[in-house]
Amino acid sequence: MSPDLLAQLLAAVPVPMAVVDAESRLIGGNDAMESLLGPVPSGRPFVTLLRHPEVNAALDSVLAGSPRARLNATMQTRNGKVMCEVTVTPMDLSKGRAAGITIEDRSRDEETGQMRRDFVANVSHELRTPLTALMGFIETLRGPARNDPAAQERFLDIMGREAGRMNRLIGELLSLSRVEQDERRRPVESVDLAALLRSVVTTLSPSATAAGVRIEAQVGDGQVTLPGDADQLVQVFHNLIENAVKYGGSGGVVRVQLERLEHEPVLRGPAWTVTVEDEGEGIEALHLPRLTERFYRVDAHRSREQGGTGLGLAIVKHIVNRHRGRMKIESARGKGSRFMVILPESAGRA
Repeated sequence: MSPDLLAQLLAAVPVPMAVVDAESRLIGGNDAMESLLGPVPSGRPFVTLLRHPEVNAALDSVLAGSPRARLNATMQTRNGKVMCEVTVTPMDLSKGRAAGITIEDRSRDEETGQMRRDFVANVSHELRTPLTALMGFIETLRGPARNDPAAQERFLDIMGREAGRMNRLIGELLSLSRVEQDERRRPVESVDLAALLRSVVTTLSPSATAAGVRIEAQVGDGQVTLPGDADQLVQVFHNLIENAVKYGGSGGVVRVQLERLEHEPVLRGPAWTVTVEDEGEGIEALHLPRLTERFYRVDAHRSREQGGTGLGLAIVKHIVNRHRGRMKIESARGKGSRFMVILPESAGRA
């Protein structure tokens, strides 16, 4: 194979690839390989490009006559440590036996697999706790509490709450699944954001009053029309305001404000910001980046007592992403929290 033809072959391969001769010296490499590991100097031993015992052992084996070798390896690259799949394939060039080495970054696949395993583990844990409680109370009602009406009433109340918790979790999981399916399809309908916020505030005001919290809404009386899925946006602001009521503390105030931004730099155009602010205990800075992760809770025990599933803010994040918007969270211990949802005014933006 001529050098020009080999260069064309390497350029046509979309993954990092290098070719070595029978003595394991580099003949050439493509741009993708140089981006991953650095310069590929012809005539240098392959080990000077990649010092990885398993990969080099596989290369020696193939050059000695073994068939294609494939292995997974964690290696140091220009972008840090990555999990890769390395394939060493025997080749016959005009100068004799050779080998091609391709390296495919599998880090994202590994991360996705780990996320899936974590998700299943979290769901199992969240369902197992109330299910174990239900089974225990059923056994008690059949035995020691069989003839105790007071205990039966108390246990049935607890069982009702645990069953409701399981039902909420399953509902949130289904909701999250639907939102993720729709995330790449931007809404095409128009929604009156101001009217939607007024409706959500009206719906939640009775429960807020019962909790000793006052909701102050500054959304105006006019219309604010922008592209959006009304049902999903109701879910977003219902979740944020309800959380503010739950964690804002009795006797506090939850403020809901709607304002227009002439130019939002990230969205590259005019936008509308909805801010939900409470006067609660606040959240430590170390928790803020993880608040939208599935099942992440700052205070797991308190969240469960309040009926939280740990999925609400994850759903909010996906809905905001679908609307090509942004969500910002500001909080500090003892100073309350501010959740801001920024939505583009026009479908042609962001």
